[in-house]
Amino acid sequence: MLKKKQHPYFNIPNFGAKNRKHVKARWRKQRGTDNKKRMKLASAGAEPTIGYRNPEELRGIRASGKRVIVVNNVNELKDAISRLDMNNYEITIAKPVSLRKRVEITKLAKDNRIRVTNGAVI
Repeated sequence: MLKKKQHPYFNIPNFGAKNRKHVKARWRKQRGTDNKKRMKLASAGAEPTIGYRNPEELRGIRASGKRVIVVNNVNELKDAISRLDMNNYEITIAKPVSLRKRVEITKLAKDNRIRVTNGAVI
């Protein structure tokens, strides 16, 4: 089985410096003329490039080794069950779905032995 690549944290320069506690752990493309990270100096740390990308068959796979399907209602889940091998998938219920519908979707998934990442507690 293939494993996803490891990559370094892509932080902005001066992240972690004691005198700059307000600098967040995030990535922003460097645009300054003399910026060391833009000039790709090794001491400035890594920046995201195409070489860190994973193979196509590994993209979108969770740590459990399964892919995710976002479901909005019971009919979408039934449709997915009928056309896909659900041993390779997990279900995520879309955010605006109400609690009543979440319970229905979670029950149907439980009956079919499908893992729901954010289902209702039954």
